[in-house]
Amino acid sequence: MRIFLETERLVLRAFTEADEEPLLDLDNDPAVMRFINGGRPTSREAIREQTLPRLLHDYPCFGTRGYWAAQEKATGTFLGWFAFRPLSDDSPAVVELGYRLNTSAWGNGYAAEGSRALIRKGFTDLGVERVTANTMTVNARSRRVMEKAGLSYVRSFTDDWPDVIEGSEHGDVEYELTRAEWERRAVR
Repeated sequence: MRIFLETERLVLRAFTEADEEPLLDLDNDPAVMRFINGGRPTSREAIREQTLPRLLHDYPCFGTRGYWAAQEKATGTFLGWFAFRPLSDDSPAVVELGYRLNTSAWGNGYAAEGSRALIRKGFTDLGVERVTANTMTVNARSRRVMEKAGLSYVRSFTDDWPDVIEGSEHGDVEYELTRAEWERRAVR
């Protein structure tokens, strides 16, 4: 198991092909997928042919991946995953933060804990200058995680998504945190 990062309660590790089953379970929970695809099921083939290749992708500018499996440190239980991926394979300057956790992990502070640790690592070790995150405007839980992780609201926007899901008529929001702002807050 290749560990990327540890927090007080979490281990973030590289994905492997063996993660197919927990990913299938995660992506077939309608509550987890509510703001992603409207809660529709995901096939095993989609996990194998689309999801896993995306999660296994190495980013040359990081020298590592942009997605990590999240496990509870005390039990080894698979909780979901975190994304901290450069928007360009060739530059670590701007990264997108994301997370997808099992409903059993919700409300425990894991999303904010993992996000803060990734942000810290990005700004101190990976050459990141700006962290961005997006969600649907109506996804209050995810927006709260972004705020707890130190990101601030930037804008609302609408995109043409291939599938319309409930709440998408309200658009999306973007949050961000720059290295300069993170350093300014850290000095306090």
